[in-house]
Amino acid sequence: MYDITALGEILIDFTYQGIGRNGQKLFAQNPGGAPANALTSAARFGAKTAFLGKAGTDMHGRFLKEILEKEQIDTRGFILDERYFTTLAFVDLSPEGERTFSFARKPGADTQITEKELDMEILGNTKIFHVGSLSLTSEPARSTTFAAIKAAKSAGAVISYDPNYRATLWENVETAKREMKSLIPFVDVMKISDEETELLTDEKKPEQAAKVLMEKGVKLVAVTLGKDGAYIANAEGGKRVPGFESNVVDTTGAGDAFWGTFLYKLSQSNESIEKITLDMAVEYAGFANAAASLCVENFGGIPSMPLLADVEKRMKIK
Repeated sequence: MYDITALGEILIDFTYQGIGRNGQKLFAQNPGGAPANALTSAARFGAKTAFLGKAGTDMHGRFLKEILEKEQIDTRGFILDERYFTTLAFVDLSPEGERTFSFARKPGADTQITEKELDMEILGNTKIFHVGSLSLTSEPARSTTFAAIKAAKSAGAVISYDPNYRATLWENVETAKREMKSLIPFVDVMKISDEETELLTDEKKPEQAAKVLMEKGVKLVAVTLGKDGAYIANAEGGKRVPGFESNVVDTTGAGDAFWGTFLYKLSQSNESIEKITLDMAVEYAGFANAAASLCVENFGGIPSMPLLADVEKRMKIK
């Protein structure tokens, strides 16, 4: 039985690293992709994990597979396809560590995974199944995502969803809203950022956004608030969980570090989602906030996911 399985994009983040001698911007090759980032966060804490997805047989795809295996993530369901190129994301950074994205994904290999390529044995044996929304941007990945959710849910898995909105990957805002919202009725636990609340719920305030999502059937909602921590809500109510001070250099993967850590704690509870109390969820969120605060102090997605000992150390400092 896997603790957490994730499906979705895995890609290369070419992250801004400064200015070269001749004045040109320098970018470093970092493995990333939100589902893979979150899975790595959980795997580094000791969770048994598996990744389902697709990359090219190019140098980037082979590199990504090596990285997942190094992180002890099961790659039986990770396919390298010679017909498509691995998705690339170029990430520019402001002086405050905030990001702007430019994607090379027309199509990226991650969008081309088909239902028949899914590893149904893994999907039938996982406590938590996690997806994002980038696999909903085009076919066949969109239909494959729904098929995977159906298989995992029928086997008793908790369904986790992090929309992770990237405007440039969608035809327009209305299409993005429609497709991202289409998953919500199938979801048990969901993470959104404070920048996504209005997009997905028509509500700006985290408290109201969480209420809307729970009315649609989500049992536990986390709204990440950047340096201010997170707002956590379930049937018992909601509570803000403060964040930690950080020396921010790159915010890439912060939400993934938060959610991967939260899902790790959830997977280790051995309780059904209905039995997770608000106090338990708040405790998990505090731990996840500590993980996110460490993530932003390093560059890239997967490389910046923290170790358990470092998170525990930061928890003690506070």
